[in-house]
Amino acid sequence: MKKLKGCTAETCEELETLQAQLTSLQQEHQERELQLRERIKELDCLYKLTELIEKNENSIEKILQGVVGLLPGSWQYPEITCARVRYREETFQSDNFKSTQWQQKAPIVIAGNQKGVVEVRYLKKMPQLDEGPFLIEERLLIDAVSNRIAKAAERINALRQLQVERQALEDANVALHDSLVQSQQEKRRFGVSIQAKIDKIITPILYAMQTEMNPNQLEYFELLKNNLEDIISPFVEKNQMFVPTLSPVEIQIGNMIKHGLSTKAIARMRGITPSTVNRHRENIRRKLNLTNRKINLASYLNSLG
Repeated sequence: MKKLKGCTAETCEELETLQAQLTSLQQEHQERELQLRERIKELDCLYKLTELIEKNENSIEKILQGVVGLLPGSWQYPEITCARVRYREETFQSDNFKSTQWQQKAPIVIAGNQKGVVEVRYLKKMPQLDEGPFLIEERLLIDAVSNRIAKAAERINALRQLQVERQALEDANVALHDSLVQSQQEKRRFGVSIQAKIDKIITPILYAMQTEMNPNQLEYFELLKNNLEDIISPFVEKNQMFVPTLSPVEIQIGNMIKHGLSTKAIARMRGITPSTVNRHRENIRRKLNLTNRKINLASYLNSLG
């Protein structure tokens, strides 16, 4: 420093001291300003990473592709910085990526197992700092990035597994429903077949036998009929409209009409007059709301099942 004119030695020494202090303060200010800018870049990186994860919450691939574009600008020398992320069998890297010796790495660890790695590299040699040419704050940043990637990947994997399990459950429910429908259809076809055979072979015989039986025999007849109903009931759907509204005699005559027996045949088999059969016909039609309606009784009874 040049000695100032017109000042005493003591004054000049004081001025030189003040100037040295000012220079030191300016340098300290510049360093702190630089550090502050770096911290702002790091915070901005983490904020943008959070946005990236939220925006692509179902795609780890899109997150990782975004990360390699985000990292270089967050390091001290962005113009010579490149990035790469390797995850499982996939690799994502910035357009300017080159494999150099000046690098920082952080593993991506999920459930205690390393599944990938985050890399930041310089394209040329830079001055030595805390960790090679890298700052200790950059180490903390790359560790934080790898940790957030791991958490995002773990959540996405769990979500995908849940979707797979949900789809499997839905497929199983559909298959079960189809199986139940098919089982019901087969049961219904089997029931129709049984009912048809009973109506064609057994029922007319039972009606004929009933007209010839004495009271004691009728008790066994009713027991036989009840046992037969118990055997076929799991397979044959009983009609809920027809049975409850008619008397036992009307049910029997209705079944005979349903099976195509004429009034005279019914009268002969039951030992009653044709007029009595006709009266039962009228009662059946009335109870089934068929009075004054041009509907064939036999056809209607068959439609009921």
